Amino acid sequence: MGDLDYAQFDPELRTFARVLPKGYALHRGLTLPRALMGFAARVGKVRDVDVAVVKPAVTVRVHRPVGQSAPGPALLWIHGGGTIMGSAAQEDRFCRKLVNFTDVAVVAVEHRLAPEHPYPTPLEDCYAALQWIAAQPWVDPARIGVGGASAGGGFTAAVAQLAHDGGEIDLALQMMVYPMLDDRTPGERTRRVMWTASDNRLAWQWYLAGADPQQAVPARRADLSGLAPAWIGVGSRDLFYDECRAYADRLRQAGVQVHEQIADGAFHAFDLIASNAAVSQRFFASQCRAVRSALVETR
Repeated sequence: MGDLDYAQFDPELRTFARVLPKGYALHRGLTLPRALMGFAARVGKVRDVDVAVVKPAVTVRVHRPVGQSAPGPALLWIHGGGTIMGSAAQEDRFCRKLVNFTDVAVVAVEHRLAPEHPYPTPLEDCYAALQWIAAQPWVDPARIGVGGASAGGGFTAAVAQLAHDGGEIDLALQMMVYPMLDDRTPGERTRRVMWTASDNRLAWQWYLAGADPQQAVPARRADLSGLAPAWIGVGSRDLFYDECRAYADRLRQAGVQVHEQIADGAFHAFDLIASNAAVSQRFFASQCRAVRSALVETR
């Protein structure tokens, strides 16, 4: 396995890159990775968040702007964790921050996880949360978006595809933050910070559980025309860099409006780990502009 060249990382991220794990070692099992993400959720959890039941086994954590009265915009948020770990509470602080900077309600779904619940269950849970949002009296159905990070970004792409195909909800935005889009993980010898090729292959294997990748994997969809306007962002040192750029190119070629945000020298989940770094703040500011442009400044 090749050594990392830390000079290729953003100067403010280099120290983090040196000390952060070089993967989740999923080949050793899920017990420890899930425990670590569970600890992150307990530390990051905001106590005064309303929780609503969408359907049995599926809930949402609802972050609404202070003083909202008239029906307004809303964003479904889907957490990261490779489809196999994580929880909505782990990104409470991010969701609250996004609400405060955009005046958009953010609704984070607690979906079921693979491998216990492989495709299509987690995706169906996310789509059920989107339907729940669209039915709320405090939501303007013309100003609904979906977003997520990592696996949540992959689910975002898949939810946007479902929404288009069903014709039930006309999404105004799909915001994919370093999304996990493609199961065709390239073989590579370079070490990675946080999420590795071997982690990715195992996670996809557990999520798909024998399902047809042509149906289950967002990047394998042949026709991307008619999908919601997209924001897609990724770090240049992220395993998902190439697949994100490829998906953005295909969306543009299909006539979809795309804003692509590349964080030079950034690793996977850099913005959650080093939120005060300039590269992270620019990344978040770009997301806020996209959310406000698509969901707030349209009226």
